[in-house]
Amino acid sequence: MSDKAILEVCAFNIQSCLIAERAGAARVELCDNPLEGGTTPGYGTLKQVRDKLSIKLYPILRPRSGNYFYDADEYEIIRKDIELCKQIGCDGISVGAATINAEIDTEWLKRLVDWAGPMGVTCNRVFDGTPDPFKALEDVIACGCERILTSGQESSAPEGIGLIARLIREAGDSIIIMPGAGVKSSNIEDLKKQTGAKEFHASARKIAGNPLSYINTKVSDYGNVYIADEDEVRLLVQRIS
Repeated sequence: MSDKAILEVCAFNIQSCLIAERAGAARVELCDNPLEGGTTPGYGTLKQVRDKLSIKLYPILRPRSGNYFYDADEYEIIRKDIELCKQIGCDGISVGAATINAEIDTEWLKRLVDWAGPMGVTCNRVFDGTPDPFKALEDVIACGCERILTSGQESSAPEGIGLIARLIREAGDSIIIMPGAGVKSSNIEDLKKQTGAKEFHASARKIAGNPLSYINTKVSDYGNVYIADEDEVRLLVQRIS
């Protein structure tokens, strides 16, 4: 059995997607709004990335930031986004669904998986907000997701390494447990060794420089552009291969 693992890059623009592919990542989770934890990217971004990217593409379908307790209108938005992802040839989606008490909403998550087929489905970090991770693990498996993205219910995967290892042992071959949040080239080898994970998730992001030849420093609403650091992505891939 090969000990090689793969890397998914969380990307917030087309430039980061292409960097991820060039640096050896196997899959991209495409998001908008990095400062809000990632929301659904727009149609233009999705279509252009799918047209340009050769590796697997799993957009996050999250109509807003905050919790994953959605109303009927928000689920209809997700359903429409799922149809769009199918039409443009995405390989899968990243999604979550929670009840009012923060457990996995199995009724809705199963429906999302059914809508998504034959695309794959990653259960995103809605998992990390659940009160009982082992019940949540059983629930997500029963809903038909192919993987869970998790930090081990801590702020970062290195902090949650103990729970991640337990989840991987408990899951066996039933579902992929993918550590994410705070995954860096400096800790990914230890994460792999201590958990046995075969897939990892990282943004490897940095703030891109402003290329404008003139910048009005009195205007503060430009914000920052976050882009994948190609050297860091290459290191991450090398250290799990």
